[in-house]
Amino acid sequence: VRLVESGGGLVQPGGSLRLSCVASVDTFDGNHIMAWFRQAPRKEREAIAVIDGGGNINYPEYLKGRFTLSKDNAKNTLFLQMNNLEPEDSAMYHCATETRRYFNTQGEYFRRESYRYWGQGTQVTVSS
Repeated sequence: VRLVESGGGLVQPGGSLRLSCVASVDTFDGNHIMAWFRQAPRKEREAIAVIDGGGNINYPEYLKGRFTLSKDNAKNTLFLQMNNLEPEDSAMYHCATETRRYFNTQGEYFRRESYRYWGQGTQVTVSS
């Protein structure tokens, strides 16, 4: 599985960006879990949004509704709409997938070790 992200860039605080992740195979066939992660310098890679094989979407609570995951099945594309961006959101954003419909525990969805396939990432910088 090959994943290619795009849509990153430089944005001012309070601005918005929409990231895209195009998959080389049909990852919305009900047999894949997909996720957005981000990694800032000197920090751990953290999960931002997850969609399981049943189409259920989850976010970590600390994002407070600023980020929204969506998908276009016909284009094998995953999106991440990011609003009201803050400097602390600056990071490399990656999408990831695993060939599972569901994980066994809720925690697995938010762990990088749960995913085998990763894109190269797209850089987001929030600065005035």
